Amino acid sequence: MLALDIPSSIIYLPISMKVGNPASRIGRPRAFNSQVALEKALQVFWRRGYAGASLSELTAAMGITRPSLYAAFGNKEELFHRALDLYLEGPANGSSEALQETTARTVVEHLLNRLVALLSDPHHPAGCLLVKGGLSSAKADDSIRDEMIKRRLAGENALRERFERAKAEGDLPANSDPARLAFYVTTITQGMTVQAVNGTDENELRRLVEMVLHTWPSLVESSVMDEQPV
Repeated sequence: MLALDIPSSIIYLPISMKVGNPASRIGRPRAFNSQVALEKALQVFWRRGYAGASLSELTAAMGITRPSLYAAFGNKEELFHRALDLYLEGPANGSSEALQETTARTVVEHLLNRLVALLSDPHHPAGCLLVKGGLSSAKADDSIRDEMIKRRLAGENALRERFERAKAEGDLPANSDPARLAFYVTTITQGMTVQAVNGTDENELRRLVEMVLHTWPSLVESSVMDEQPV
């Protein structure tokens, strides 16, 4: 999965202050670190999803007011997009490394093991933001749900392209189906995310990875057989 570079900058916003007497005067700007605030927002979205994260919860976690949120990040939707970019750049930044592996099988092994590490990290909320973030039935959140689908499909397409290269290099059989394999692996990753949210522990997730890797040759062979003329 690809991620955008998020600048780390300081945002200064003027606020009114009272010091020592009832007469009001213009105070000094109140500063906050936008990168730190964005990281706090990411944690809220990761736990609650887009629809479940209220503005009150977000501003409380970020330590800022609503006007400051709007001034620094635009609105809730734009804040979510920034948080999602940060998520893909940081905690979920394992797909690009996996795609550099030398064989299709090691690509899958790297990808799934990296996912297990992410899902079982006690310092992070359970599950994957790409799956949880867009779970909503509200019509107003269609753009968020569409964005989640778009980004998940981008990851699946990147995997398909890597398997197509493996096929061209002879690492996968000539009659194998890269698109079907990419869909299979993507479905496994999404299922692992759901299981992690349901409380499945790291050991069980790693057993699942072992099963997928154990069946990988058979899966490729069956893909070849499916393409054989009858």
